[in-house]
Amino acid sequence: MLHGWFLWFILFWVVFLVGSFAIGGYFMFRKFLKKMPKEDGKSVMDWEEHYVNETRHLWSGEEKSLLEDLVSPVPELFRDVARHKIAGKIGELALKENAAKITEELVIRGYILATPKRDHKFLRKKLFENRIDVAPYDHLF
Repeated sequence: MLHGWFLWFILFWVVFLVGSFAIGGYFMFRKFLKKMPKEDGKSVMDWEEHYVNETRHLWSGEEKSLLEDLVSPVPELFRDVARHKIAGKIGELALKENAAKITEELVIRGYILATPKRDHKFLRKKLFENRIDVAPYDHLF
């Protein structure tokens, strides 16, 4: 029979493992859903990759550094995924509008549209720090 501290250790360990598996499973399931093909045969991640690849030549150094600066508040662990998702949305906008190059305005609009609403206050703060007027983009927030 288990007694004392060893019983509590085993119970803690069981709860910790179940919690860890649940959290990991949740994120794996979200990724799985993003890879599922839609009606057009491509998944959300396939479209992101397509938009990034199709507009890669339109990016200049300034816009890349602006995007890098805007994603800097995102935790390091998720920054690559966030950068890719946002670049995909910017690329989608650029292709829809037949843009000759990626502009600051496209980067900001794409960032706003690709970012969840709960993160918009951080984005506004970052744009304010960079002295970028958010008034033209208020309708997107």
